[in-house]
Amino acid sequence: MNLSLPPVLPGTGHATQCPVRDVLDCIGDRWSLLVLANLSRGTLRFTEVKRAIGDISQRMLSQTLRALERDGYVTREVHPTVPPKVEYTLTVLGTSLLEKIEPLVSWANENHDQVRKARDAYVPPPAATAK
Repeated sequence: MNLSLPPVLPGTGHATQCPVRDVLDCIGDRWSLLVLANLSRGTLRFTEVKRAIGDISQRMLSQTLRALERDGYVTREVHPTVPPKVEYTLTVLGTSLLEKIEPLVSWANENHDQVRKARDAYVPPPAATAK
């Protein structure tokens, strides 16, 4: 296995030029992949996305969708109705990202029990005592 990550020297500000860090900055949060996965079923309204995820606040969903739209993973379409109808759709870029993420989702589903057991069995090392 050869994962290529460009080096970033501390204090240089080059972290923003690292493609991996830049992409993970948006999609590596708690909600983005869940939003994208739900949009893989097709175009959804805001309330449908919220209902599908369940435990996300309206404010956090708005922030997440804005970030995903900013980075080109989703499009937002506002229909001039009362109340306004807002729909979100995966872009080609968002779909291509999910194609790469699909193996991770499969891995997580297959190995979740082992991860939970490891967490339950983990005993943290004793805290260092000050002398």
